[in-house]
Amino acid sequence: MSEEVTYADLKFQDSSKIENIQEFDQVGTKAPPALSHVWRQRALALALLCLLLLIGLGVLGSMFYTTSKIEMEKLKKLQYFKEELQKNVSLQLMHNMNNSKNITKLSITLQTIATKLCYELSRKKPEHQCNPCPKEWIWHGNSCYLLSKDFKTWQNSDKMCSANNASLLKIKDKSVVEFIKSQNLHNYWLGLSPRKDPTDYENLEKKIMSPDWFTRNTNDRSDRMYCRNIIDKIYIYYDYCTTPKKYICEKLANPVRTESILMNEVPAGRI
Repeated sequence: MSEEVTYADLKFQDSSKIENIQEFDQVGTKAPPALSHVWRQRALALALLCLLLLIGLGVLGSMFYTTSKIEMEKLKKLQYFKEELQKNVSLQLMHNMNNSKNITKLSITLQTIATKLCYELSRKKPEHQCNPCPKEWIWHGNSCYLLSKDFKTWQNSDKMCSANNASLLKIKDKSVVEFIKSQNLHNYWLGLSPRKDPTDYENLEKKIMSPDWFTRNTNDRSDRMYCRNIIDKIYIYYDYCTTPKKYICEKLANPVRTESILMNEVPAGRI
């Protein structure tokens, strides 16, 4: 009896050991497959994420390339438009400059024609509207001349000319000499500076652009000073500045207005 119990116990113990060993074997063989499955899922998720990132980068790159290409095309069009606009502006400026030059030339030509026509009209009708000189003044060249009818000293003659915004006549060129000859002037004060000592007669043409033409103040002049006047149209003679004589005033003529040529009215300033 005791032997059977012992054998049964041993047999039970052996079966327990075998079960424990089988369970251990089962656990030992099944644990590794469980870990491999988890890492495989993680690797698959990571690969999927990388794939999505690559796809996203590809889409962004494609969008950037497409947008850049469109913007470059727009930039080229804008650059072309800018160049065309600059070219058109340059051509327009050149055209305007040429027109301005032509208008200036035409204006000068028209002014010259108007001046000549006005001069002829004023010769026939001195009170014509286009005359650029005041009433009783003579128009010659670019100047207006007043031949006085009263007699005054040289100083007072100079003051009378200044009161009319003019000056005593100065011989600037041969045109003025021709004007004096055409008027048969005699004993008219000129705008030559007074001096202490008289000299012999001088030819008028030799005094053209002479530095002796008056430019200084005339308020303080001695009674013994000599002033010059015209004798026999072409000669200059010295006489006391206090001697009463006629005088010639000169001032620049106003520009001839083209529209005034067609008018016959007398301007208000010439009445």
